[in-house]
Amino acid sequence: MSLPDELQRIFDADRVLHKAESGLLRKKASAELIALLEGEVESALGMEDRKEGTVRLERLADLCAQVPGPRMTDALIAILNDAEPRVRVAAGEALRDLGYERYAELARGVERALDRNADGAAMSELPWVLAEIAEPSALALIRRFLDHPSPDVTAAAIEALAQLADPEALPYLERFVGDSRVVLIEDFEDETKTTLGELAADALEMLGARREPV
Repeated sequence: MSLPDELQRIFDADRVLHKAESGLLRKKASAELIALLEGEVESALGMEDRKEGTVRLERLADLCAQVPGPRMTDALIAILNDAEPRVRVAAGEALRDLGYERYAELARGVERALDRNADGAAMSELPWVLAEIAEPSALALIRRFLDHPSPDVTAAAIEALAQLADPEALPYLERFVGDSRVVLIEDFEDETKTTLGELAADALEMLGARREPV
């Protein structure tokens, strides 16, 4: 098959995909569709074939974000907990888009995750999603992540508060100065070992705090 023919196959496949997606989402709020997507997310998360599971979860993240309701927000947070970075990127972007369009749904989903003491990668990603959207309630929600038992989640919340750049975050960050718990911070392909206290001090500096020497 020639290169132009191969390219045409891609165009044709995209056309078929868009048509199928439009048909699937024709009744976005139907209980049948919501149950179907929930079941497919659970199935894909548990697949032994991780390559196939990754492909499905990336597509499901996009689909779930287009269907309103709390169950789809919870499904997106479950996808965000997957071990595959590609999947977490897809879920994070889907949650960000959801937050821009229907922020209340995202906020309530985050609150549910916090209320049930959820753990895992998703809890380290959600503060960043909230900080990027930067709605007025973001500070209060991110602040709750500071009390999570996992130091990694706390670290993510500290960094997210620095990104949020809200001066009202200062007292919440100050209580971590001197915290000696060690965390690994990923920076592209590198990992840096630091403490929560050092992260908090850096965040305070970023927010323009002027602290007296200890």
